[in-house]
Amino acid sequence: MAYLTAKDLTLGYENRVVVQNLNFSVNPGDYLCIVGENGSGKTTLVKTLLKLQEPMGGSVELGDGLARNEIGYLPQQTIVQRDFPASVREIVLSGCQGRAGFRPFYSREEKKLAEENMARMGITNLANRCYRELSGGQQQRVLLARALCATRKVLLLDEPVAGLDPKVTMEMYDLIRALNKEGITILMISHDIAAAVHYATHILHIGSKIFFGTTEEYLASDIGRLFAGHSEKCLEKGGEAHA
Repeated sequence: MAYLTAKDLTLGYENRVVVQNLNFSVNPGDYLCIVGENGSGKTTLVKTLLKLQEPMGGSVELGDGLARNEIGYLPQQTIVQRDFPASVREIVLSGCQGRAGFRPFYSREEKKLAEENMARMGITNLANRCYRELSGGQQQRVLLARALCATRKVLLLDEPVAGLDPKVTMEMYDLIRALNKEGITILMISHDIAAAVHYATHILHIGSKIFFGTTEEYLASDIGRLFAGHSEKCLEKGGEAHA
């Protein structure tokens, strides 16, 4: 059963429609990349999936026991967020807020979970450092550890490598792929179509034309050939990613 199913979605804001007739589903273990031109509705889709805004039409249904607060979210960072004056441990722990509910403190289990996810992301040595003193790559690892405190099921990542240098970008992609191989379902918004077809199992392309299907189907489609380019080379890479 699908974790998430979008049916005939119409998305927009201020009475302006940006995408309509959007249908897709996400199953446990999938790695879905959501791609498309600027202004195509990717950010609006994220807000809708997180229930931060309602669709203008259609529905998003959760299934297979997934609750809305079990979607771990790594947002695009703003300049203000990058300068947040808190320790790494405090930020990672804040990912447990959905578990803590109205309790004014974190439990021993939640603190243990935060420590485990800092170790998982290789940032235990940064636990007492101020977040704003870290490099961009270190900050993204902190936010990923935070998101993992909220879920063991689904991660929604909005441009997780934006602004990172090529080496750190590859490290972040490898981390995300490793999490997917551990069984965590990935939904990733990306402008990087080459990376999307290399790592993802499924592609959702939104814009003037809409596509949803496997990576191989995307690369064989007209829209996939247009945007991915060099389809044979990309398909070979996609095969390696699925091996």
